[in-house]
Amino acid sequence: MIKKPILIAEIGINHNGSIEIAKKIILLAKKNNFDFVKFQKRDLDICIPEKMKNEPKETPWGKMTYLKYKKKVEFNRSQFDKLYKFCKSLNIQMLCSAWDINSLNFIKKYKFKLNKVPSALLTNLKFLEAVAKEKKETLISTGMSTMKNINNAVKIFNKNKCKFILMHCVSEYPCPENKLNLNMITSLKKKFKCKVGYSGHETSVSPSIFAWTLGAEYIERHVTLDRSMWGTDQSASLEENGMRNLSQILIKAPFFFGDGVKKINSTEKKILKKFKYWN
Repeated sequence: MIKKPILIAEIGINHNGSIEIAKKIILLAKKNNFDFVKFQKRDLDICIPEKMKNEPKETPWGKMTYLKYKKKVEFNRSQFDKLYKFCKSLNIQMLCSAWDINSLNFIKKYKFKLNKVPSALLTNLKFLEAVAKEKKETLISTGMSTMKNINNAVKIFNKNKCKFILMHCVSEYPCPENKLNLNMITSLKKKFKCKVGYSGHETSVSPSIFAWTLGAEYIERHVTLDRSMWGTDQSASLEENGMRNLSQILIKAPFFFGDGVKKINSTEKKILKKFKYWN
């Protein structure tokens, strides 16, 4: 029996720093049969290049420096604790992608089932070593990278005997459908002989379905309450209708495939008997 993929609702920073918005999105993910919700964690003093920290930024809270804006939307320990408990109460699993080693240490407390390497960190070899040394199965996004970059990452995880899933990804927000290159899913699976998945940033649902038919065992999609909300990832996210359509199709789809053995069922036999006029 072909299985439905694991569905990951990437909330990321679509909560805009609001616990209440984050909880509402978690509820949508649970309601629509997603397996995981995912957040992001950064040590902003490390993750933001010095040249960008004092760049002016227009925000819903007024004009401020880029660093101040990022601090406004970054959840702290107390907020993470609340979200973790909320997910536990709903029986939905929580994940978090760390963007630096300090953040990787920050999330250890929660003993998440999987680690996640964002596309932007695929060439940060020191960070990859730290993740792989945890020997926790890891989702590795492959946007903004070459096959050589991916190969270098795979070597690190193989060296540390750490299981991984390569997530095909094109890092445009939103990504035009003619750039999705879904055949990379089969290319990654063939070259690296590993589990593969798909992290999509398009506005529609159907590419994720095709990604699954090509072998993606994990489907990650950015999700939001409203794509018109302020934020860089909102327009590349699914709202509730999209989440519902995606999960309902993927729940039903495995039943369409059958076992591949040709047979005549009892209803067909009755119909054939009605039409057959020869011995």
